[in-house]
Amino acid sequence: MIQLNYRDAKPIYEQVKEGIKQMVYNEVLSAGEKLPSVREMASKLAINPNTISRAYKELEKEGILYTQAGIGTYVKKDLHLMERRTNELYEQFDKIAKQLFGFSVTPEELSDRVQGLAEGGNLNDSGK
Repeated sequence: MIQLNYRDAKPIYEQVKEGIKQMVYNEVLSAGEKLPSVREMASKLAINPNTISRAYKELEKEGILYTQAGIGTYVKKDLHLMERRTNELYEQFDKIAKQLFGFSVTPEELSDRVQGLAEGGNLNDSGK
């Protein structure tokens, strides 16, 4: 289920959008699966239906959902969805890596950290 944080600076419709995207990316929602109606989803999340409608519309524009008039909103079958998500994550990674380089983190340190993650290490304790 989608978790909303009312204290977050991010608008609620964007939180809904991100929640649905994560469920699609994590295959909690699969291609062709029907989403709850705008009213149902608004009721479940205790928010205005217009907020859900806006999130659904934006997800349609992004090619993640599609709506059949009078029938419902569905997860779109998109063979390139994971590729797009991977590219989005690479862009985020690049921005963060550039920031780390600005804090004098060396490429070797970053590489070691990535290698540690690949090996299943828990890096939260190290502080680096």
